Amino acid sequence: MKAIVVQTGPENNPLAWQEVATPAYGENEVLVDIYATALNRADLLQRAGKYPPPPGASEILGLEMAGRIAAVGALVTGWQVGDRVCALLPGGGYAEQVNVPSQMLMRIPENWAFEQAAAIPEVFLTAFVNLFIEANLQEGETVLIHGGASGVGTAAIQLAKEAGCRVFVTAGTDEKVVRCTKLGAELAINYKKEDFAERIRDDTVGEGVDVILDMVGAAYFERNVRLLKLRGRLVFIATLGGAKTEINLAELMSRRLRLIGSVLRSRSLAEKIEIKQRFMNRFWALLEKGTIQPIIDSIYPIGQVNEACQRMAQNQNIGKIVLRVREID
Repeated sequence: MKAIVVQTGPENNPLAWQEVATPAYGENEVLVDIYATALNRADLLQRAGKYPPPPGASEILGLEMAGRIAAVGALVTGWQVGDRVCALLPGGGYAEQVNVPSQMLMRIPENWAFEQAAAIPEVFLTAFVNLFIEANLQEGETVLIHGGASGVGTAAIQLAKEAGCRVFVTAGTDEKVVRCTKLGAELAINYKKEDFAERIRDDTVGEGVDVILDMVGAAYFERNVRLLKLRGRLVFIATLGGAKTEINLAELMSRRLRLIGSVLRSRSLAEKIEIKQRFMNRFWALLEKGTIQPIIDSIYPIGQVNEACQRMAQNQNIGKIVLRVREID
């Protein structure tokens, strides 16, 4: 089969579509013919040599995919060759085929395109686990989502809104602010033009927010902490603005705040299966109805993966950047 291989070179480790070994699949796994996959920032980090895959995972980039089952392991039940599926992956999505534990599969409705399905697993499961499991976000609470126009951000806005929460977001352009508002954000702030902490403090009459989903890290830490209500929760899912900062422990203690570090890729298979199932139980029907949906910025053929990565690296995308791996039969 063919897959994207990271080349060593002077220009950001260019990616090439090359022949590689077809992955083996176990008795509890299926082999999937991939039709579409999608970009995530973790792919850019891995490409740069800064985010190696977990032990035992494929070295190939790609944390999600959509396709058709090509072969079924001996102990797999409930799935058969030809079924249309999508799934979260620890790696291996930028390829023609991938092996997937059958418990991680999500069935694609017949009216969905593969590109639509490929844009769901990573961002919706990331948003779900961090908002509703790690932070225990409840109906009626207020949540601040940084990077609101990102793939995770656009998913998180929709999930929090459907859960009956007030949603505030930050974004880097006026166009992104408008898109976030249309998705359900009550307040969207262009952080390049306004201090988000002052704006939210004014809007809430000094009350602040219950939960913050943060992908910036150190650069926002002090302001994030000051915005949290009593028993507020701050969840870190990335450190784009730095990983080291100072913490006033007395403030955390007196206000009973919770700082939560979170990753998804390196969790155990059992944890991922539980997260996937809890997400499907609560929100999958809304995806099927179109009440919530993946926001697709653009679709590139797999041969233009370098251009797709450049678009993400320059923060130009609103929602997901999708790669089309093969055409419909």
